[in-house]
Amino acid sequence: MAAFILLVVGGLAWGIEGLLGYSIIPAILGGSIAQIVYILVGVAAIYEVVTHKGRCKECSA
Repeated sequence: MAAFILLVVGGLAWGIEGLLGYSIIPAILGGSIAQIVYILVGVAAIYEVVTHKGRCKECSA
């Protein structure tokens, strides 16, 4: 669940940056904490890629 939440936060942040050219995470949290958040989003994405097939009802069908 934590990985999913991080992926949603990361996806929204990238969407805002792509559409508006504005980095919202560093604006809210500051530079060094934002870097940690981006690393956590990356780790969550890797976790989802590795574990998704075993948990997905559509993929396992």
